[in-house]
Amino acid sequence: MDETVAEYIRRTVLKIPRDEIKTMLEKWGFLSEAQLQTLNFHQIKDNISQEVVHLCEENSAGIKQAAALDIIYNHIYQNKRMWSVYQMKKSGEEVEYFDITEFKKKFKGRLRSALKNVTITFKEYEDNAIWIRVAWGTPHKKPNQYKPSYVVYHSQTPYVFISASVLKSNLPLLCQALIVASNYHDIREMELRSHSLNSLKDIVFKRYSQNFPTYTRKPPQGGNVEPGNADIRIVQENRSEKERIHRLNQEAFGSGPQPKLEFAQYRLETMFKSDPKMDVLEKKEPFRCLVKFSSPHLLESLKSLAPAGMADAPLSPLLTCIPHKARNYFKIREKKGPESFVSP
Repeated sequence: MDETVAEYIRRTVLKIPRDEIKTMLEKWGFLSEAQLQTLNFHQIKDNISQEVVHLCEENSAGIKQAAALDIIYNHIYQNKRMWSVYQMKKSGEEVEYFDITEFKKKFKGRLRSALKNVTITFKEYEDNAIWIRVAWGTPHKKPNQYKPSYVVYHSQTPYVFISASVLKSNLPLLCQALIVASNYHDIREMELRSHSLNSLKDIVFKRYSQNFPTYTRKPPQGGNVEPGNADIRIVQENRSEKERIHRLNQEAFGSGPQPKLEFAQYRLETMFKSDPKMDVLEKKEPFRCLVKFSSPHLLESLKSLAPAGMADAPLSPLLTCIPHKARNYFKIREKKGPESFVSP
């Protein structure tokens, strides 16, 4: 067994929590049950990793087997990576039969025609998800197994989730291989990023139900208040205001937990309004800017603004519509160009 393969397997085992090593090796399936029984899982992890490497040498493990173990680790600990969402588009609405064998053949062929030194590994999961691991090299260097790109593609959908390596220059090659293998003709980043892969799936697959409000603001209630009833009235108004904020938050965000989104951005286009007599603007051109949001839990942060008293309720649709705008990404780009919002 190659020394680089042995070292990579050793480091992968060291990443796994001690009480999960046996389970993960069983899922890997490369070592026999008899070999697994010879391992002492109660010793220090470094010794366990050395014993695993020794058994892999007996089985003549190669980089394909090492990469398969790495995929299993990243599938279980997928939140350790940052994921971005990409959406692909066909030229028509035709539905084609998906052939996994043909997909793999086209994907490998496209990448290897552009770059010879590349390691490509596939693993299929029960939810129609195809996990692809790509380790990149150069024309003169072997692939770097420690900085791979990960792709999760759900067949029969236009959505791809990519966790890119440090080498951003390889991303166009990866995207080109995806659209060729899946018979699409275009791919665009949706400007949504998160460590939570499942939350991104909830948003684009519409497994997350977000309500969109149709309410109007209620006028403030006036009237004279007698001094003796002032305290009671204040308590009642505070309670009513909390109930109103809670109701508007439910209408805007839904009643369930929010998907864990960490990054979103879109283009904002708005018109300034001023007194025509002042003529502040010589040219009636819209103001354009790029709006970016980032947070450890973006949607929950937005949802908490009004209850915390940091924003008025209801929140602006510019904030509550982020998941909805993401799902309609291609439609917006084609019909309007950059996403546009005109202030009232």
